[in-house]
Amino acid sequence: MKLRLGFWIMLAVVVLLPSRSPAPLMYVPGEGWYYEPYGEKAAWQRPRAKDQLDVAETAFTNKQYNITLHAAHRVLRLWPLSDYAPRAAYLVGRCLEVEHKDEAAFNAYQSIIEKYPKSGQYNEVLWRQYEISNRFLGGEWFRLWNTIPLYPSMDETAKLYEKIVANGPYSEVAPHAQLRIGTAREKQEDYAAAVKAYETAADRYHNQPEIAADALYRAGVSWQKQADTAEYDQSAAAQAIAAYSDFMAFYPDDKRVAEVQKSITKLKAEQVQGSFKIAQFYEKGHKWTGAVVYYNDVLRLDANSPLAAQARQRIEVLKPLMQTPAGK
Repeated sequence: MKLRLGFWIMLAVVVLLPSRSPAPLMYVPGEGWYYEPYGEKAAWQRPRAKDQLDVAETAFTNKQYNITLHAAHRVLRLWPLSDYAPRAAYLVGRCLEVEHKDEAAFNAYQSIIEKYPKSGQYNEVLWRQYEISNRFLGGEWFRLWNTIPLYPSMDETAKLYEKIVANGPYSEVAPHAQLRIGTAREKQEDYAAAVKAYETAADRYHNQPEIAADALYRAGVSWQKQADTAEYDQSAAAQAIAAYSDFMAFYPDDKRVAEVQKSITKLKAEQVQGSFKIAQFYEKGHKWTGAVVYYNDVLRLDANSPLAAQARQRIEVLKPLMQTPAGK
């Protein structure tokens, strides 16, 4: 009986204590737990939204980021629909950046995009999200609870850029973010996804020559990387040549044209070598027709290549064999 009575007394204390405590425990996402005092101890608290925001602004200017966070969060908690809330949310994001809590800062800025789309700092917020994403692209680690480093992730980084583009597809920052999606996918070695991102940039922002030219060039580079990882797969090399050719056709004065021409020459040489190897593979298996097809492909790709003479010679040797039942 005494144990049961003691339990109920303890429960009553736990329930009633917060309402009587001079320093209730508060929790805010990205900031954590803290005590919010009342009375004289709460020197940073104000009864009006504007005055509370002024406290946050002054504290931020003075690099008192802890007070800035408390004051700004109080604006958001008590006056979420006021004209001062978007600026308070922005200050939260800035403080989190200063504290190197980049993922939490990105999310704080995202809340501005979603809750206060008419904010006068909309474009600035997008650029700040872009700068945060760039740090992750550079190798910054994602963190557990904004504290424990877990790993760098190009997949997660690409998703951050995707959010930026979704937030404002035709904003000033969106074309740059779309290109960086491709860069992140390249680093991830997902070249198909990289090409898709670059092609989207080239198509959507075709009226911005600098963006579109870079997108076409990077698409060619990604296809070339894909070709380099796939022996005997000629399709990626062909796609790279096509992308590079489009790049030169649309932007003949670009300073990268000479480099692209060298890449095309290299790719064609690799195509020739690939077709020649496939022809040899078929010939070794006594598949004369298949061998001739690929030897002819060598001639189609580059009739003046060093392997072209050997291809012609092998075609002449194999043609009579194709007439036999085994060669068909």
